[in-house]
Amino acid sequence: MKKILVHMCCAPCSVYPVRQLEKENFHIMGFFYKNNIHPYSECLKRQESLEIYAQTAGFRVIWQEGYEPETFLRSVVFREDQRCIYCYHDRLKSTALMARRGKFDYFTTTLLYSRFQNHALICDIARSLEKSAGIPFYYQDFREGWKEGIALSKEMNLYRQQYCGCIYSEKKRFFKEQKS
Repeated sequence: MKKILVHMCCAPCSVYPVRQLEKENFHIMGFFYKNNIHPYSECLKRQESLEIYAQTAGFRVIWQEGYEPETFLRSVVFREDQRCIYCYHDRLKSTALMARRGKFDYFTTTLLYSRFQNHALICDIARSLEKSAGIPFYYQDFREGWKEGIALSKEMNLYRQQYCGCIYSEKKRFFKEQKS
C-alpha cells in the first residue's frame, strides 16, 4: 500500500478526494496548513471540522504547529492580485517537504477538488515542487466529484465555510462597493 500525504484545506473539500484515494488503495495521512486562514476563529472551525471528519473516516492528520498569518500577509502585500500563487506555493511546498521528511510515496492536495481554485496553476507549482523536494506529486482531477462531495459533507454535517480562507477572499465575500 502506497503512503500519500494529502494537504487538506478543510473537511468538506477532503471528503471526495479521501474516498477516491481509498479506492486506489492509498494509505492516507492528512496535512492541515493554516497560515493563510483568517481570522483565527475561522481557522479553529476548519480544524475542528477536519478533526471530526478524520476521526470518522479513520485517517490521521499532521497539524501545522503555530499560527502565523503575518507571514502570509507579508508575502502578498502589494501583490494582492497574485496572492493565490504565493498561497498555493507555500502550502504545497510545506506539504512536499513534510512528505519527504515522513518518507511518503506521494503528496497531493484537496485544492484539486475545488472548482474555485486555479487548477492549472496548482498543478504547475506541484510539478515544480516534486522536482525540488524529490517526492512525486500525485495528480487527480477531483473536481468531477464536486457535487457528490458537497452532498456527503452536508450529510455529515461538516462545517462548510464560504470563502477560501484568506483575508482578501473574506473581504470579497462581504464587502460590496457602494455605487455613487
